Amino acid sequence: MTTPPQPLVATRPIRLAMLGMVDGNGHPYSWSAMFNGYDREAMAACPFAGIPAYLNKEPAESFGITGAQVTHVWTDDPADAPKIAKASRIPHVVTRPEDVIGQVDAVIVATDKGHEHVARCRPFVEAGLPIFIDKPMVDNEADLKTVTGWGRDGKAILSSSCMRYAKEFLPYRLSTHELGALRFATITTPKSWERYGIHALEGIYPILGPGFLTVRNTGTPERNIVHLTHRCGADVVVAAINDMYGAFGILQLCGTAGHVTVPFSDTFYSFKAQLVAFVDYLRTGKRPFPFTETVELMQLVIAGIRSRDDGGRIVPLTEITPE
Repeated sequence: MTTPPQPLVATRPIRLAMLGMVDGNGHPYSWSAMFNGYDREAMAACPFAGIPAYLNKEPAESFGITGAQVTHVWTDDPADAPKIAKASRIPHVVTRPEDVIGQVDAVIVATDKGHEHVARCRPFVEAGLPIFIDKPMVDNEADLKTVTGWGRDGKAILSSSCMRYAKEFLPYRLSTHELGALRFATITTPKSWERYGIHALEGIYPILGPGFLTVRNTGTPERNIVHLTHRCGADVVVAAINDMYGAFGILQLCGTAGHVTVPFSDTFYSFKAQLVAFVDYLRTGKRPFPFTETVELMQLVIAGIRSRDDGGRIVPLTEITPE
């Protein structure tokens, strides 16, 4: 008999630590605001201008996630943390990330450099704290083995891109029947494959499901063009081009009976849905999706890097061993 999942956190409200901030990523500002609300005047000084722009469009009732609050913040540059705390109403700033152990119920590692995540997460894994890891969870095979081992040992680790929750893609996550059998799909993202390829991958993954077979990246570090094959018979092309800011999350699905092009647009909705899923996981112990899906997605990220580094070689997914 399978033991039903048990809540990971019993306290109310759930106390969360927001940990880390790296170049090009302002999630500690925006994610904390989604939990706590925000000070509009202080948020105007956020160095990521797009964050106050989209937060200010939301009505007051959009903010807050019931029964959870960001209570502690730490950033790589100590000067950033007090600014985030003021803007996003976080009561405690700590001088070391480990200082939150014993003070919070779970942590959010809000950085998107996959090669750093094992080191950032290890103290909290060892302390038994549940962790949400910003995408990508990892970007190399050695770290994938480590995190997969943590998962096998029952550690509470969740990682995802917000694109998994994009409301624009929801109809096609539910069904692509009207399109017939999918034969070809594309999805686009700016920035690097290492940091943003996962956004594109996780946008398409819940539509096709598990079963990717091969990866071939014929591009460059600045212009990744990645061809993936899937057991359903579909070919997928992901374009991750550094300066392509005008085409984030443009999804195209082509099937034997129809086609559709769907642009992603509501950043606030997808981010908040992602955070709500983590809180629900803490409350229930039930994962919003299998950990094996994240493992396969990391294999795709790693295979894309390996293929590019090997001159565009076709890399079977089985070559990237998570255990």
